Amino acid sequence: MTEQKKRRSYSSALRQEQAEATRQKIAAAARELMIRKGYADTTMAEVAREAGVALQTLYTSSPGGKPALAKLVYDITLAGDARPLPQAGRPEVQAIIDEPDPARKLARYAAMATGILRRVQPVHRVLRAAAAASPADAGLQEVLADIERERLKGGHGPAHHLHALGVLRPGLTPARAAEEIYVLTSTENFEKLIEVCEWSEAEYEEWLAGILAATLLQR
Repeated sequence: MTEQKKRRSYSSALRQEQAEATRQKIAAAARELMIRKGYADTTMAEVAREAGVALQTLYTSSPGGKPALAKLVYDITLAGDARPLPQAGRPEVQAIIDEPDPARKLARYAAMATGILRRVQPVHRVLRAAAAASPADAGLQEVLADIERERLKGGHGPAHHLHALGVLRPGLTPARAAEEIYVLTSTENFEKLIEVCEWSEAEYEEWLAGILAATLLQR
C-alpha cells in the first residue's frame, strides 16, 4: 500500500470513528431526554444542546426529523453501540452459531435477547406511549411499524439456522419458526413478566430458553 493510500485509509477510518462517536452522543442525549420527558416534549434543539452538537449536525445524523431520531435511538440502544455492524456480524451471534448443541444454542440466544430487551424496553415503552397519544403522527407510527418488521425479519436468522441443522420440530417451517421467535421475544412479554409478574431477569432468561426449545426443537 502506498503512503497516499495509507493516509486516505487512516483518514477514512478516523472520520468513521468520529461519526460513530457523534451518533453515540446524540443517541445517548435523546434517549435520556425522551425517557425523562417523553417523546412529544423532547425537542431537536434540546437534544443538540445536550449532545453538544450543532442542530444541523443532529439533522444530518438523523435525516427525517424527530421520528428518524427516535429510530436512531432505538437502533443504537438495541445494538449497544453506534458501529455500522449488523447483529449477524456480532460476537454474541457468532457464539450462538458455533454452539453445537441446539438447546444450549437457544439458551445463548435467550441470554442475548434478554440483554437486548433490558436495553430497549424503556425506549420502546416511550415510543409506544407517544404513538398511542398521537395516532396522526405518521412518522412515529412508521418507526414502530419498522421496528416490528425488523424484529420479525430478525427471527428468520435463527429459524433458518436451526432448519439447516435439521433440528426444527417436524412440520415446523422456518417462516413459522421465525414468527414464533418474534412473538416469544416481544418487549411486551418481557415487560409483563418482569414488571407485572415480578420475575427476575434470570428467571425470564431461563423461561425464554425453555419455551424456545420446547416450541422450536424436535424431541
